Amino acid sequence: MASAGRGGMRAGRQGDREENRVARGLTEVFAPAHIVMGLPLVVGAVTGGWAGAAWGALTAALCGGIPLGVLLAGVRSGRFGDKHVRDRAQRPKLIGLIVVLVVTALALMVMLGAPRLMVAGVTAMLATLAVTGPVTLWWKISFHTAVAAGGVVMLAWVLPPVPVYAAGAVLVSALAWSRVVIRDHTAAQTVAGAAAGGAATWLTLAVLL
Repeated sequence: MASAGRGGMRAGRQGDREENRVARGLTEVFAPAHIVMGLPLVVGAVTGGWAGAAWGALTAALCGGIPLGVLLAGVRSGRFGDKHVRDRAQRPKLIGLIVVLVVTALALMVMLGAPRLMVAGVTAMLATLAVTGPVTLWWKISFHTAVAAGGVVMLAWVLPPVPVYAAGAVLVSALAWSRVVIRDHTAAQTVAGAAAGGAATWLTLAVLL
């Protein structure tokens, strides 16, 4: 009996490790910076072919690549504990920095004559930050689910919405699960993030497009 009990405990621990491995994989693959860099490439290619993909690459570099580089430099220097900024106290200064970088990118894109859809997409990023930024001062709302939900809305704007929303719901739910499993967020924080990111993106696109 004791041997069976120990075997069950080992199996349980193994299952927990596997669950944590999957959860951490989802968290890493669908990190906000990765979505911000990948989404403009897809949207640009779908809506504008090679020219659109080029605009998407510029958008990805300005709004995703540069902020990610700054974040990683901050992790190396000790300003941030890790690239997911799990410490809520460190988030306000990062958000402020990202806002400055994205506003600069948006101004540059407008001056260069970027497609309206790209400009609207970057504006949606700012709108999401405007909603989630103040909240994170007192409550650790999930940026992972906020950015992911906003990305789903953006894709549904340029692709058939029903399959996009169906697949997106599965993805955002899995991502929310991963954030709870590794104990970076509560379920409420992930749901609030998804609602904030999705709503901010939809309203921005509805106004600008």
